[in-house]
Amino acid sequence: MEPDPSADRLNELLKYLDIEILQTAQYKQLKDYLSLILRWNARTNLTSVRDPEAILSRHFVESIACAYSLPPNITTLLDFGSGAGFPGIPISICRPELTVTLAESQGKKAAFLQEAVRVTGIKAKVHSARAETLTTQFDCVTLRAVDHMNHAVREATRLVASRGWLALMITQADLPVFEATAGPAFLWSKPLLLPGSDTRILALARKSEV
Repeated sequence: MEPDPSADRLNELLKYLDIEILQTAQYKQLKDYLSLILRWNARTNLTSVRDPEAILSRHFVESIACAYSLPPNITTLLDFGSGAGFPGIPISICRPELTVTLAESQGKKAAFLQEAVRVTGIKAKVHSARAETLTTQFDCVTLRAVDHMNHAVREATRLVASRGWLALMITQADLPVFEATAGPAFLWSKPLLLPGSDTRILALARKSEV
């Protein structure tokens, strides 16, 4: 069997990030997920980024970095508007102790997420409807590249449990807008710069007790 150059490149990037915590089983899950994305993206618009190198260096690296930057004391996580599964699926792979919900209302993308959960064997479930329809609250809610982001952030704040976390993968310039949208119930930590970017950040905010 010929070596998979995309998988080799993923390994190089993970080494560059100095992520040594990944076990062999987790690395295989990431490779299987990558292969699935490349196959599905050839026939459906999972992500506008189609170059394998860009998918790895942007989507995978950012999502894995996010996974290891989230607070250690969370148990449930909602990926709001999951799309092709970023950051929710890499988070589920890297943090298998979490119960992850992938919310995606677009039918083809939701079908892809179901297949990705099956292929990787992660402990995640797909909510194939708008995240706003959920009534459960979560310890952490992530948002990344969601349509109508300001509205999504406003809706996401309702789904964060008391003392839970809101995790936004955004640009530094956009942070003040979303801080205002989230409102005074959220206390923001110092933003974390995402790997490979001078402007993209992971912004974490903790919800006060209700």
